[in-house]
Amino acid sequence: MGAGVLPPVGFKRHLRAEVVVGEGTFLISERGTTRLRGRLLESLAPLLDGTRDLRELVRDSSDGSAAEIGNLVGSLSSAGLLSFRGSVPRQADGRAEGFWEAAGLDGPATVRALADARVRVVGADGTDPGPTAAFEAAGLRVTDATDADLTVVLCRDYLSGALAAVEAERRAAGGAWMLARTGGTEIWTGPFFDPRDEAAACWHCMAHRLRDNRPEDLTVQRALALTDPPTCPEASLPSTRALGLHLAAVRAQQWLAGLREPGHQSIHTFDLLRPAVARHAVLRDPRCPSCSGPAAAAAHPGPPRPVVLRPVPKASRAGNGHRALTPQQVLDRYGHLVSPVSGLIGRISRAAHCPDGVHSYVAQSALAPVGRSPLRRISGGKGATELDARVSALCEALEHRSGALHGGEPRVRATLRELGDRALHPNTCQLYDERQFADRERWNADHSLYQYVTERFDPDVPVDWSPVWSLTRRREVLLPTALLYYGPHPPGTGARWARADSNGCAAGSSLEDAILQGFLELVERDAVALWWYNRTRHPRVDLAALGDPWLDQAPATHRRLGRRLWALDLTADLGVPVVVAVSARTGGGPQQLSFGFGAHFDLVTAARRAVAECEQLLPAAAAAGRGRTDGVLADPVARAWFGGATTEAHPYLLPDPAAAPSGPGRWPWPASSCLKQDVETAERLVAAHGMELLVLEQTRPEIGLPVVRVLVPGLRHFWARFAPGRLFDVPVRLGRLAEPTPYERLNPVPLFL
Repeated sequence: MGAGVLPPVGFKRHLRAEVVVGEGTFLISERGTTRLRGRLLESLAPLLDGTRDLRELVRDSSDGSAAEIGNLVGSLSSAGLLSFRGSVPRQADGRAEGFWEAAGLDGPATVRALADARVRVVGADGTDPGPTAAFEAAGLRVTDATDADLTVVLCRDYLSGALAAVEAERRAAGGAWMLARTGGTEIWTGPFFDPRDEAAACWHCMAHRLRDNRPEDLTVQRALALTDPPTCPEASLPSTRALGLHLAAVRAQQWLAGLREPGHQSIHTFDLLRPAVARHAVLRDPRCPSCSGPAAAAAHPGPPRPVVLRPVPKASRAGNGHRALTPQQVLDRYGHLVSPVSGLIGRISRAAHCPDGVHSYVAQSALAPVGRSPLRRISGGKGATELDARVSALCEALEHRSGALHGGEPRVRATLRELGDRALHPNTCQLYDERQFADRERWNADHSLYQYVTERFDPDVPVDWSPVWSLTRRREVLLPTALLYYGPHPPGTGARWARADSNGCAAGSSLEDAILQGFLELVERDAVALWWYNRTRHPRVDLAALGDPWLDQAPATHRRLGRRLWALDLTADLGVPVVVAVSARTGGGPQQLSFGFGAHFDLVTAARRAVAECEQLLPAAAAAGRGRTDGVLADPVARAWFGGATTEAHPYLLPDPAAAPSGPGRWPWPASSCLKQDVETAERLVAAHGMELLVLEQTRPEIGLPVVRVLVPGLRHFWARFAPGRLFDVPVRLGRLAEPTPYERLNPVPLFL
């Protein structure tokens, strides 16, 4: 276009303008209708048909000055409603231009560019690459040249070993490629792999995630020594195969047109039997040896940096606690990690047998437990609302995934004697009694993995140690790696003597949030252990007096379910409110006793957490009555509890009739609007009781959710850990007991949560 020549301007081709005099100008598209008001626009809209330039608009308009018309055209252009068609003649069929303009692109320029784009279509794992008509019909030039602008690879299985060779060939050539599975009852298209994009995932990154979500297929593959995962017969129709190829051609066009939205780093699935469309994010693995290099895969993160707290305001005080983000913000930020195809979490769903009015959700992690690892594949979520419960399940599953051993954790192999005071004996945290070590074989045979007793630690045997940071003493402390990360651990690393569990592990919307939640869980479980194993009586918590609307209606919810709800105050010597909520069936038959715990500096929040966790167990209680043995009911202790435990046999579950109820003001703590202040309060509290607050950050770069493991050696787990110390001493010091409970008279029912 020469100097001084103006391009014709008009509404974008996917828009139809209709003027209703006095009401406005209506822009109609398949995605909705927008009304624009203004007398000048009503006059000008019929002229914006793409046949006039700005000078001609001014000439043909009966209203407005040149400046006014210029300003209006500029405003409409800035709003993305106009296109400038250049010197290209208007096509008889402008639908293609309208399509690209609806995507925010320059329609004519995009059509021209796609006419010159070259696409190479190849087949892998025996897939026929012959049907290229869909790509040609899309206006693309199909070629056999390896330097095509895009290579489309058709396959039957995204985990086919043949795709590793394609990845290597494309990486060496520096060319982009796209995967597609166009046969079967579910069409898959994408993602796009571009070795020139350092932020993009490669095929190996994707394959790693897909394998995690297909453990059964991989079991068959290994057992039968197959090169690829087992494939099933293809079930498809000529029409569905053609549809799959056309969908692949559309995605290829979008990429070649320059659209680079996050969807191109995703697998798009189209279930033809339902039908339903879904998008599954494919994330780059920062430790992938293919796209990040062998050095990245073996990278050693080095010693932990000192944990430096920063001020973080509390954005949410409702739900499950005081948080830096609202539940919706957390879901928006990390929800893409949920996918049955490529996700770290397969799915989040409402718990089976969950009664009306109760919010209990489960998340199925793609990381399956291995051997005697305590890592659950199913994570639970609870809350006062459905959103709270979903986000709770999401974060717990990501917390478990983040805490697994990945191979690059800092470690040193040595004996405890060699390390001296740099290291802590694992039993300062595990707290087994010598009699438990002596009886471990019989005990382990009779109990679930959660009550597992390790072998007695040998200070003269070399094991792997990893560093944690002491917030209390500002120092690095070494603990056995097997105590800090979920396994499986290689032989000789110390897994015989130390075993990681979830006590003190927490996810948060900030590092400070996570540390606070981990600390509160330690406080909660310590207070619960003191109560449960000593079977002491405690005052009732007056839920109605706490002034919380959800707690006010909770007893009525349980009455509708044929149950009775109450709460006890378990707060111990640390002074941080700890609450247990208990629910029992009424009207005869098994009581199906359910309970849940909560701790927080704020008594109301502690009570909310306890009631929510109690309700989280109601589906398990109901399932026990139906003979189910999955989830928590895999533990025979849990099955026996829900099937026959009663308050008559366990009176410590009932309020102490001689104690005044606990209510507002019972455990005052200074109000705080900052999570850092709460963590600093925890530091001072731990130090005042002669203990040490240890933190290990376990945030994974591919996940991003802040995760920590918090340890306070000396605080008790609520599993059966009976070493001398607080379990026996604190109830006497608090006046709950006249003398310590003999070891033989501790509660014989180990807590099974």
